Amino acid sequence: MSEQSFIHKPVLLHECIEGLNIRPEGIYLDGTLGRAGHSREIARRLTAGRLICVDRDQAALDAARERLAPWMEKVTLVHSNFSELDAILDGLGLDGVDGMLFDLGVSSPQLDDPSRGFSYMADAPLDMRMDKTDTLTARTVVNEWPQEELRRILWQYGEERYAPAIAGAIVRARDKGPIETTLQLVDVIRSAMPASALREKQHPAKRSFQAIRIAVNDELSSVDRMVRAAVPRLNPGGRLAVISFHSLEDRIVKNALAEFAKGCTCPPDFPVCVCGKKPQIKLINKKPIVSGAEELEENPRARSAKLRIAEKL
Repeated sequence: MSEQSFIHKPVLLHECIEGLNIRPEGIYLDGTLGRAGHSREIARRLTAGRLICVDRDQAALDAARERLAPWMEKVTLVHSNFSELDAILDGLGLDGVDGMLFDLGVSSPQLDDPSRGFSYMADAPLDMRMDKTDTLTARTVVNEWPQEELRRILWQYGEERYAPAIAGAIVRARDKGPIETTLQLVDVIRSAMPASALREKQHPAKRSFQAIRIAVNDELSSVDRMVRAAVPRLNPGGRLAVISFHSLEDRIVKNALAEFAKGCTCPPDFPVCVCGKKPQIKLINKKPIVSGAEELEENPRARSAKLRIAEKL
């Protein structure tokens, strides 16, 4: 892949870098390396510091060697899922770090590479794995999961109002023979939707593809595990910045951070605290930070981005 095709603006870049409050000698972790846009800006601010770059997609790590070439002596690349944060830091012999960034958007190269099977616009085998070493693929979900489970993920992860009809259509189609490719699946989804829905501006398969991708990559429980592992591994004064693109992800991040910020879990009618739990973080922004007009004009993909920042007490 040429450097030219790599030119892209990371979402909420200025806000993330400002939010991380980078110390030149600190240790930082970018848990979603992707195209290394955020990582470059962190790395160039470090003197004696260190940057750990994590991605579950080996292709992202391979490309990062070129993108981060000027700073590689300060960078450690790790092939792993960010939900394995404790194991990653333990493996590097680190008790804590001074800042962590997680950009939960699907990396553009994955979406833009038709062969990965994420796109409903190009024909490809049904795959959708962010980490090609994982065993669960979209083909398995579509052809083997029970109808009720398909309906649940389409409704819950895709917020697809025609989930029952689409799940039924998938099961009827696969009874005749396996659904092997993305465009085969698109045809099945279209067949289950009323004409009025097919005329909407949004592609009819968008929500279903999103739902299947989230299920294949176990994205939501990975986010919850990540936040719950990240807060305890921040050094005092360290910052956690998380960008989400989906209301379900944002809710998980918001609720987990609120729990860490609250501390006491005693029932409200207790006259004094008996649990002894103290707040572990303070929320830097009560409301999520969103993209301004200028960024939205340059990068329409930033429209649904929400950034939440917390500081370790």
